[in-house]
Amino acid sequence: MPLIANTPVEKMAGPYSRRWLALLVLCLSLLIVVMANTSLIVAAPDMTQDLGLSSSDLQWVIDGYTVPYAALMLVLGSIGDKYSRRGALVAGLVIFAGGSVMGSLVDGTGLVIAARAIMGVGAAVVMPATLSLLVAVFPKRERAKAITAWTATSGLAIAVGPLVAGWLLEDHAWGSTFLINVPIAVVAVIGALVLVPPSKAANAGRIDYVGGLLSIVSVGSLVYAIIEGPHFGWGTGPVAAAVVAGVGLPAFVLWELRHPHPMLDVRRFAQRPFSGSMLAVLFFFFGTFGAIYYSTQFLQFVLGYGALETGVRLLPLAGAVFVGAAATGRLTPKLGMKTMVVAGMVIGTAGVLLLTLIDTGSTYADFLAPMMMLGFAIGLSVSPATDTIMGSFPESELGVGGGANDTALELGGSLGIAVLGSLLATAYKDRLTDLVGGQLPASAMETAKDSVGGGLAVAEQIARTPSAGPQQAQALIDAVHEAFAHGVAHTSLIGGIIMAAGTMIVLAVLPGRKAAKRDEGEPEESAKERVDVG
Repeated sequence: MPLIANTPVEKMAGPYSRRWLALLVLCLSLLIVVMANTSLIVAAPDMTQDLGLSSSDLQWVIDGYTVPYAALMLVLGSIGDKYSRRGALVAGLVIFAGGSVMGSLVDGTGLVIAARAIMGVGAAVVMPATLSLLVAVFPKRERAKAITAWTATSGLAIAVGPLVAGWLLEDHAWGSTFLINVPIAVVAVIGALVLVPPSKAANAGRIDYVGGLLSIVSVGSLVYAIIEGPHFGWGTGPVAAAVVAGVGLPAFVLWELRHPHPMLDVRRFAQRPFSGSMLAVLFFFFGTFGAIYYSTQFLQFVLGYGALETGVRLLPLAGAVFVGAAATGRLTPKLGMKTMVVAGMVIGTAGVLLLTLIDTGSTYADFLAPMMMLGFAIGLSVSPATDTIMGSFPESELGVGGGANDTALELGGSLGIAVLGSLLATAYKDRLTDLVGGQLPASAMETAKDSVGGGLAVAEQIARTPSAGPQQAQALIDAVHEAFAHGVAHTSLIGGIIMAAGTMIVLAVLPGRKAAKRDEGEPEESAKERVDVG
């Protein structure tokens, strides 16, 4: 057996013998891509203090990764299909590792944001490549199990990212949370060359670069507007980006409808299994990412857990993902995709709504059930939805299919963090103003209203002031905690309502078993590989 896997998937007489080992490599690659976002949740306080980040700076340290990640996946997935899916995976891992090294070494805000953007480009290559290689390597009878493992890895990374980052921050600076990606990426590159066979689309035509450019501009502008507008106001930049997205998306659709070989055949959205699954992924990660974003802040800033302690307390979420994944593997063939997806969304919605009970007396125990419900829902519903999305694409467009799935995921997550984060900030600010308005100097009040971290920093300064002292500082801390708890409860109510509405939409769009067989489109190059969605 050769050291390097050289035989293309397309030339193999039967299923690839080392496909389960190849899946480990694909899941490892996925793990660091997702961890790069979740690890920053617990590293943010150290970065803010060390670099003197403003609220806007910190937002762009986080979202410098998200914008290129979301905007480029469709195009880079198409390029991987044409030239080499394994080559795309290796190139993406190298770019990702390079950005990680840069992020660990620089000490300026702009350079950290640039490093995160480079990592985002690498992630945009890696993410669709993992899904397209998975579908190419596994025969249809095993594909649902493989996608379930892929989905479970995403859920695992949500908890492992903060845990690993917290462990590193115990003894090392925040740069270590970037550097940890490098050895993992090196192992993944070696594993890809040894265990993952080459794969590319057979008879791939010319790439639709005009459609690709329109998708990059439209999605990038949309994500920028989603991030910037709710957090920092609808000034010239966010409004211009929203206008560009509003013009660019219809232009993309019209171009794709007229192009003989479109990058993304938008007619697929007329297929109810595909469009319903895309909506399910988007709505689900809207609520999940938003809830995890502000729940971890509560654990750190209100309950006072350190980075490692916060990471440890997210582990039940990862465990619940695996339980949900095991359940969906057994139940989906019996109950159908629609039942599992909708059931997962209902459970996730209930988990978010449970967070409306949070108040100043809440402890970690009050977050345990919602987090486990969200994790179980991820495992239960995301893999059947992803399996359906990927099954809607022919072999020649697997990278595009992966890019479409991952764009829905990233758009949902970005919307959740931006919209729910903005609602949280507004509710916190209004409540804090009601509680301590007029009792602080104007500059201190503005800092305290900016974020829960800012409010606690002002209280720390008050404690050191001879004219004020610990009693006044404690009064402000209590007010900050109450305001943030109110914000979490208020935001969870709105987030839960949005997720409930999304669940009803998905319930209406997804077809039942009989309708699925009639409505589901046959991928023209792989009709025999049709996905049975129900």
